[in-house]
Amino acid sequence: MAARWRLLLSILVFGLCLIYALPNMPGIPAVPFLPSGKINLGLDLKGGIHLTLGVEVGKAVTNALALAGQDLRRAGQEEKIVILRPRVVGETNLEFLLPRGADEPKLRELLAKHFPQLAVDVPMEGESGQLRYVARFTPDEITRLENMALDQALRTIRNRIDQFGVAEPDIRKQAGNRIQIQLPGISDPSRAVQIIGQTAHLEFHLVRDDVDPTKPVLPPGVITLPSLERGPGNTQKESRLPVERDAMLTGEDVSDARPSFDRMNQAYVSLNFNSRGARIFEQLTGENVGKRMAIVLDGKIYSAPVIRERIGGGRASISGNFTTAEAQDLAIVLRAGSLPAPVTILEERTVGPSLGQESIDSGITAGLVGAGCVLVFMAIYYGMSGVIADFMLCFTLLMIMAGLSAFGATLTLPGIAGIVLTIGMAVDANVLIYERIREELHHGLTPLAAVSAGFERAAISITDSNLTTIIATVILYQFGTGPIRGFAVTLSLGIIASMFTAIFVSRAIFESRARSCGPKGLSI
Repeated sequence: MAARWRLLLSILVFGLCLIYALPNMPGIPAVPFLPSGKINLGLDLKGGIHLTLGVEVGKAVTNALALAGQDLRRAGQEEKIVILRPRVVGETNLEFLLPRGADEPKLRELLAKHFPQLAVDVPMEGESGQLRYVARFTPDEITRLENMALDQALRTIRNRIDQFGVAEPDIRKQAGNRIQIQLPGISDPSRAVQIIGQTAHLEFHLVRDDVDPTKPVLPPGVITLPSLERGPGNTQKESRLPVERDAMLTGEDVSDARPSFDRMNQAYVSLNFNSRGARIFEQLTGENVGKRMAIVLDGKIYSAPVIRERIGGGRASISGNFTTAEAQDLAIVLRAGSLPAPVTILEERTVGPSLGQESIDSGITAGLVGAGCVLVFMAIYYGMSGVIADFMLCFTLLMIMAGLSAFGATLTLPGIAGIVLTIGMAVDANVLIYERIREELHHGLTPLAAVSAGFERAAISITDSNLTTIIATVILYQFGTGPIRGFAVTLSLGIIASMFTAIFVSRAIFESRARSCGPKGLSI
């Protein structure tokens, strides 16, 4: 009775595996209401690019310090405290002035209540009674900002890649503020690198038209940035404009970005701010009517319009002689979020599709040769029992394919190596069982008793050895990179499948044969 239930369950599992594995067979059409997922190929099999990016987290801390200075100035206005010229000095210090020394207690209360992340030094008193403060982030805040910058960079890059349309990307953090990216099957590597690596750090600065940008020494808090201007014939001419060093608003408050076209059919990017950004943008434009506001992207001024009136509604635009593709790509990176800090490409590798196809062909050849040798050996050495082991090996490979399809796993070249290794390990379990059955038959047991004893006693050794291997694959998957994890996935699937076929399915078949073998006995 038990053997019959084992056979029925084995047939059910075989049918399910066949349903999941069929979509991977060439020439098999998709069937409605049935699974249609295929095995995803990794970078080394499908071709694509491999990138290692370094994130300059220190720049993110500096940007956060500049924004804290602007927030401090606005918070002071709400509390009727005048705070002048907050600016970052030396990338780690925030300087600002308190013109009325009598406001010091109110400032201290404001800092303690709303800015506990700032460590403020004892102020220096000026000749007219004003106080000059120097503040910096606390060590815990710096650590938090660096970790947050790396996490935000990882999330932003993943959003960009998802919008770019790359299937099955592998994106993960590495030690040393690095991010590893693998993009299999990508058709335009240069465009992908540009989208991924573009910081897209959007800032809004006030233009200082009262400053001559050609002078060798500029006033404190003023810098010059390159400005892209349209020239004759739709060309671009670069000049430099003086602007306030600290940004009044950044792209962190952009909620949406879309490519659009003006009346001359020239592409530009329209922006929508979130509620906080819309409030700051309206306040900024209202306080600076008649002045120019520079829209700066990655350190370059794309436009510097004059503020005619207070602008509400939280909308702005970036024009810069873009092509349609450039406007679309810029909208993608702004919509996905600007990177919190610049990134540098530390390593770039491109794998061509032809090399990937060669890897597939070599892997399939290796698997077929190995499987063929094993099949022939088992059939010759163990007779009919060896043929059963060969069928169990095919069943095991079918279960691996079904598992990869069902879980959406990615097959890599090391993954193929894991499948080839599984072939040997699967047959090893059959060898242990068969040799044990032979011993029991030599001791005079009946075929049915020898089969039961052989499977029960060999199963302990098989389980112990395979369990230690599964533990190793779990460790490889947890701490390994993409290809290593592919090896761990296929090997663990293969081990579980081989244990099921060797211990469960084979036993059902052998018990049925033992009952009907007659005086000839088992062919083993």
